[in-house]
Amino acid sequence: MSTNRVAVVEAALDDFLAAPAPAVRALAPNEPLRAGSSLTARAALALFEDQLLSRTLDVAARELKRTNRGYYTIGSAGHENNAVFGALLRSDDPCFLHYRSGAFMAARARHLPGATPAFDQLLSLCAAADDPMSGGRHKVFGSRALWTPPQTSTIASHLPKAAGLAISIARARRAGVALAVPRDALVFCSFGDASANHATALSGLNLARYAARVGSPAPIVFCCEDNGIGISVDTPADWIRDSWSNQPHLRYFEARGDLDAVFAVAREAIEWCRGERKPVFVRLATERLWGHAGTDVESTYRTLAQTEAVETRDPLLANARLLVACGAATPQSLRELVRTTRERVAAASEEAAGRRKLESRAEVIAPLAPYDAARVRAAADRPIDPAARAKAWGEALPESSKSPARRNLAGHVNAALTDELARSSDVCVFGEDVGRKGGVYGVTVELQKRFGVARCFDTLLDETAVLGLAQGAAHIGCLPVPEIEYLAYVHNALDQLRGEACSLAYFSNGQFTNPMVVRVAGLAYQKGFGGHFHNDNSIGALRDIPGLMLAVPSRGDDAARMLRGAIAIARECGRVVVFLEPIALYHEKDLYADGDARMLADYARPGSPGASAILPGDVGIHHPEHRDVLIVSYANGLRLALRAARELAQKHGVRARVLDLRWLAPLPLAEVAVHARDCGACFVVDECRATGAGVADALVAHLAESGYRGRLGSVRAADSYVPLGPATAHVLVGEEQIVAGVRELVK
Repeated sequence: MSTNRVAVVEAALDDFLAAPAPAVRALAPNEPLRAGSSLTARAALALFEDQLLSRTLDVAARELKRTNRGYYTIGSAGHENNAVFGALLRSDDPCFLHYRSGAFMAARARHLPGATPAFDQLLSLCAAADDPMSGGRHKVFGSRALWTPPQTSTIASHLPKAAGLAISIARARRAGVALAVPRDALVFCSFGDASANHATALSGLNLARYAARVGSPAPIVFCCEDNGIGISVDTPADWIRDSWSNQPHLRYFEARGDLDAVFAVAREAIEWCRGERKPVFVRLATERLWGHAGTDVESTYRTLAQTEAVETRDPLLANARLLVACGAATPQSLRELVRTTRERVAAASEEAAGRRKLESRAEVIAPLAPYDAARVRAAADRPIDPAARAKAWGEALPESSKSPARRNLAGHVNAALTDELARSSDVCVFGEDVGRKGGVYGVTVELQKRFGVARCFDTLLDETAVLGLAQGAAHIGCLPVPEIEYLAYVHNALDQLRGEACSLAYFSNGQFTNPMVVRVAGLAYQKGFGGHFHNDNSIGALRDIPGLMLAVPSRGDDAARMLRGAIAIARECGRVVVFLEPIALYHEKDLYADGDARMLADYARPGSPGASAILPGDVGIHHPEHRDVLIVSYANGLRLALRAARELAQKHGVRARVLDLRWLAPLPLAEVAVHARDCGACFVVDECRATGAGVADALVAHLAESGYRGRLGSVRAADSYVPLGPATAHVLVGEEQIVAGVRELVK
């Protein structure tokens, strides 16, 4: 097999255009390509130009890689008929794209005067800092002006957020949110046939179908670009059709054949979706030329005959023949178009290859984690309109009740959510059981009654869909506060945070954000209630995510102030924040002894004295006058540490200062170091598992590497799942371990 199949395919097009063609009547620009066709000669020729540009860019990508000036060779060759969707969709229809969307983007760019899709893509291929979408961080298709958030090498992980955006259009409008798109916009989402098998793809499709089933508008066109193979693994014949043509609440279309036939089906699918506000599935028949990418040796799994058969179905060649046969163009005019396009791309490639690359760590990570503490604090501490609060609370304001009940952690979170929902109409709370039931632990009780089903609602039971819905809602202008019922359930959907939500600002150079606060109930110490899914003590997977912020309150009054801060961070800085609520502390009242009510506190309204938001770096300090040892902890560990500190002082004469971290990403390393230096020793109490699941390793390493001269120690939970019943005591951190560890450290 010839190793240069690119040359073979290009030669086939050149040979056709070099041969004289029989004379046919030239079509006027506005004439239909053929009788009964809705595609005009002018539009067909424009599509071919866009397809040719995409093909030429694919060739340029391989040449740039060969000369070590480009870094990405997954191309769009064979998928060029997706250009019809780029032409037909409006520029304000949000699009989430497959990575073979070169022709689509070229056609879509025609909606934007002055657009330079070829040079933009070349800058991206060369990882140039001038790349207008990612700023040199990755090769992506994206455009802020064309409402196309960037995707990287997606394996259908973008489907849930695309469906979430479609569902959120009508819901946000009902909630009074100023929409970021027109009310009749639809969402377009493309992906490959192999990706359609991913659980994430099924989640996104199911979310849209579920919405349609329960009567919620879900205007989304799912376009499966079916080329019959995923890298080297064949997709069974008719697999996509058989799997999706018979699904309830999902209108199915087949787009195949000549360009005008594909155009007609695409147009019908878009118009039906826009009018009916229901989900659509389009199977777009495509081919994959030149392997999966430039490094893919296709001859290891395809015979020469199979490769040649695919090449005979090259859509660019087929469309050239169609244009000539119908009289929309002559071989000579197309030959000239090919020549000028190749020359233009070649010149632009040289220019792009010489552009500056990212030059420092700071420049690379600049869009990853924007944070302005002063702006955030000002927003969080701003008083809420009294009339809005009174309406939300039904005139029974918590701070002015005749018998104000001191609240536990669950009550403080509920009150803070109430105030934030009253503060701004863009805040919405949703998840499994949060609406009518008020949450498994009663944390969201009354919210739906106070604010309606548009702003507090139940979702289907799928964490991937919940987080996809949150991303879509954030794209549309909402500030979502989704709930994940248990920490272990996050692991079912982790890539929605790691690969999608937290990477968006990074890969778009800050042009797109999806701010949200993800409430998660978790951690252990649930008095005998065990099992991996409901008593999980690992936060390692969350701390691993670049750009994610992680708040973990230990007390109710802290929780309210931290939640206000988290929502302000999301709003002001476009960040994704996980707010991890310790289940075992939700309804805890006592600290040292039964009936002491030391875990309860009054609720302070936003803007009142002592109610300032708690932001990253605002650590909690207990017994600041003590200097024998610093005990550092968080969540359940803080309660254990305070109890242990009391015993250490009363029985052993050890006076311990206790520091509550509060925020675990970013960790308050500087603040810990300051207090550790003021004490003779530092002891970390980490309730999460010992190996990579908590924060002890990071804290101890930082102190050691920064030259801390005091003694260091820690106690951590065992590397084990949490069992049922009394056996939990064998694997979780206990007070006696803290006392023993501190005594050993300071003796």
